[in-house]
Amino acid sequence: MPDAYLQIGYGQVALASLAILANLGLSIGLRLGLTQNFIVASVRMTVQLLLLGLALGAIFALDTPYPVLAVGLLMATLAGISAVNRTRRRFPGIYWDSLVSVIGSAGIVTGFMLLGVIQVDPWFDPQYFVPLLGMVLGNTLNSISLALDRFMEGVASQRDLVEAKLALGATRWEAAHSLIRESLRTATIPLMNSMMVMGVVSLPGMMTGQILAGATPVDAVRYQIAIVFAIASATALGALGVTLLAYRSLLNDRHQLCLDRLSEAA
Repeated sequence: MPDAYLQIGYGQVALASLAILANLGLSIGLRLGLTQNFIVASVRMTVQLLLLGLALGAIFALDTPYPVLAVGLLMATLAGISAVNRTRRRFPGIYWDSLVSVIGSAGIVTGFMLLGVIQVDPWFDPQYFVPLLGMVLGNTLNSISLALDRFMEGVASQRDLVEAKLALGATRWEAAHSLIRESLRTATIPLMNSMMVMGVVSLPGMMTGQILAGATPVDAVRYQIAIVFAIASATALGALGVTLLAYRSLLNDRHQLCLDRLSEAA
């Protein structure tokens, strides 16, 4: 195995950016209306990652937990906001529900990985804490967004059915159980599909990065398996948490559907 990975410079990064021309060409040729979005997303991603690269150097040098936890809280907050911004509908308190679900699920799973699985010493070592939390948050964000969107759309589209069940004496849980189940199913299917072909069709990013950095394939695989299990747990917990909080907001304790609380995103 090589002792060091092959570095690439900014010129090579600029060369790699030419690959996005395929997306731009497709958008322009088929009039998809996504050209500006692709450009903005590419520029934003590049700037954000470059700034992150500069910041991580300082973060990795920290030897106290409080600044590291502050960085983690900031990451979780942004993930919670982003999850809601991807949905088509809103209800009062939705951002708080998303934030609680993100912090709760990601915090539990990340803590379990750091303390129980990898056994990092100290537990807040930024070299492990920040990348691990980032991977968990990225996937949890997607699951929360999918679960929220599916549940709210289900409540709106099946309003008559839910209200009919409530009118016939069903509890709010009985009336909304099928919607909750479908929301969780929708949120977990993408990761499940990815897991089914992992190692056969796709090579996960973390594993690929470790191999490029010089780790042995076996070591990289062990890390990747552990991380995937952690991500699967966090996505399930996050989706369940936000769906139950949304359920409590849209169906009150008097077993009434409060659809007036639901509104279209601006």
